[in-house]
Amino acid sequence: MKRAHGPRQNTRKKLKKRARDRGKISTTKLLQKFKPGEKVVLKPEPAVQKSIPFRRFIGRRGIISGERGGSYIVSIKDGGKEKKIICRPIHLKRV
Repeated sequence: MKRAHGPRQNTRKKLKKRARDRGKISTTKLLQKFKPGEKVVLKPEPAVQKSIPFRRFIGRRGIISGERGGSYIVSIKDGGKEKKIICRPIHLKRV
């Protein structure tokens, strides 16, 4: 069998929900609002694939630096460099 080379390779355990978290997606989590400067954690919702953060950034803390449409721009540090990730609010959790 050929090896997978996609953006979601090796994420079977990372993008798995616990038994008590399974079921319908919370609408409050889907419609939550953030302000610039607020601290968040990148915690992906596997049921929604749109604008899911890359697997390297799962569990990282960041700061909201702006809005882009229905998504937010999150600034994180990665190896001493500042990176910006565009992510939907369902994949973000307040710290």
